[in-house]
Amino acid sequence: MAEPNGRAALSRRGFIMGAASAGALSAIGGLLGCAPKEQAPAQAGAQAADGADPAAAGWLGQEPDIPESDIAKTLETEVLVVGGGTSGLFAAASAAENGAKTMVAEKFTGGGVRVGFGAVGSRLQKEAGVELDKQAVIRELLHYSNNNAKASLLQTWADYSGETVDWWQDRCAEKDIPVWFEPGGQEPGENYWYMQTCHSPQFAMTPDGQPAGPDGAQVLTEYCEGLGVEFQYNTAMVKLVKDGDRVSGIIATNADGDYVRINASKGVIVCTGGYGQNIDMLAALQPETLKKIGYSSAIPGTEGDGIKACIWAGAAFDDTHCSAMFDRACVKPDEVGGYGNGSGGWFWMGSQPFLKVNLKGERFMSESVPYDYVLQAALSQPDHTWCTVWDSNLVEDIYRFKTQGCSRYFEFENGAPPQIPLAAVMGMNEGLVADGFIQQADTVEELAEKLDIPADAFAATVARYNELYDQQLDEDFGKEAYRLSALRTPPFFGVRQTGYLLCTLDGIKIDEQMHALDESGQTIPGLFVAGVDSGGYYAHTYPSHSGGNCCGRNGTFGRLAGKYAALEA
Repeated sequence: MAEPNGRAALSRRGFIMGAASAGALSAIGGLLGCAPKEQAPAQAGAQAADGADPAAAGWLGQEPDIPESDIAKTLETEVLVVGGGTSGLFAAASAAENGAKTMVAEKFTGGGVRVGFGAVGSRLQKEAGVELDKQAVIRELLHYSNNNAKASLLQTWADYSGETVDWWQDRCAEKDIPVWFEPGGQEPGENYWYMQTCHSPQFAMTPDGQPAGPDGAQVLTEYCEGLGVEFQYNTAMVKLVKDGDRVSGIIATNADGDYVRINASKGVIVCTGGYGQNIDMLAALQPETLKKIGYSSAIPGTEGDGIKACIWAGAAFDDTHCSAMFDRACVKPDEVGGYGNGSGGWFWMGSQPFLKVNLKGERFMSESVPYDYVLQAALSQPDHTWCTVWDSNLVEDIYRFKTQGCSRYFEFENGAPPQIPLAAVMGMNEGLVADGFIQQADTVEELAEKLDIPADAFAATVARYNELYDQQLDEDFGKEAYRLSALRTPPFFGVRQTGYLLCTLDGIKIDEQMHALDESGQTIPGLFVAGVDSGGYYAHTYPSHSGGNCCGRNGTFGRLAGKYAALEA
């Protein structure tokens, strides 16, 4: 294969060439579906829990009792969408397209739309000659969930995601924003199947990395406004309101702190973004997650409001809990992973399959795995922390590794650009060197000392890894030969790693029309749930080898929720 455009501009030893500005990295990060958002303050008082009963952990609390006399204002609509993020904006547009008077109640002054939409059967896939076997994809997703996922919901995504991405492509085209399909381009013999599902809009950026045009949220908000959708910003839901068995609206607080009732004659769609910023809920429901991550990068305000309101209204919550996590965080050499233990840096190169060792200097797994697998493996390692190490041949190594999805740094076979290019990644690394995260040394023994791991054990590990590279056969852990790399060319580099949390993935149980279900499996009239507030779709881990799966599911289920709510009698 010919070298991708721009490769010649990066020297073999040019570890910190092509630095990107902090502003550019921030803007790039805000666009990515798997990139951290600005970190919000953690809630105080989190207690570690050893599989405690969630109801006994105190996170749910009691539904607020708000006297009618305290309500300052009442608004009327047919379909009310709670939350103006990806699923909420897709839901609002769909409800309005289907003829319903629609309102969005958003906690802040606006929401965001992730990029990287996973789909099956889109126009772009067909144009690229890619035809995925739906049932094969569904089986793979079920494998990731240990068969805990509800197969009918996976089928619903597979059946409707293609037309959802087509619709999204049309909306982007109206603003002259291209959408690219990212083909897999796998090498023969790759250990894990990468499902070719990802589609990414390419929003305009200035040379210094700032937005030069509308982003996804602006595109959809303006489209919704053109359909007559009304937005109520700085409006945070406190509770759902029921008329008998039917959910008929919400009570919220506005910017002035006053209580507002919003009545919805057809239905309420809850999509408030999960509970990734509620550390108490994480500690109670998935304490192992807090051992795997250095910090939560979930969208600010995602504190479980929607999930708790639905439970108070009688909805059932998932029995298994999980989050989307990535192996792209780092800590300093005197720190370890685990929530609140380290200073926490964003190490985008963490998913590259370079040699990884534990704090004893020993290799402990194949490094060529889905993004979160190293986080699971690290639970059995000292301090749940590992080190990623490489030498000055990293550019050649990265091109040969040919990773997929958002860990790819050069263009895809069809010309689709990467979500973050290699030059920007090099710029991030430069900042991590300056800030004391990435360490540099002239010998592997010196690097071990700087990473505070045993030098003799690490040197023996490197020698063995070089031997495996030379024979092009990983007898120890079975990594693909083309993803092995030698460590012989100084200077050498290393960094201590941990993970970060992108969002929670467990939520309220739903049916195929996005109705919330109660504990007996019956629908709750008037209540729909979409996005990561909805459950039944994931369990245990996120299937990162289906690129954009979460965002694609959120947009697809948001579209369906809006349609079915609008058609509600």
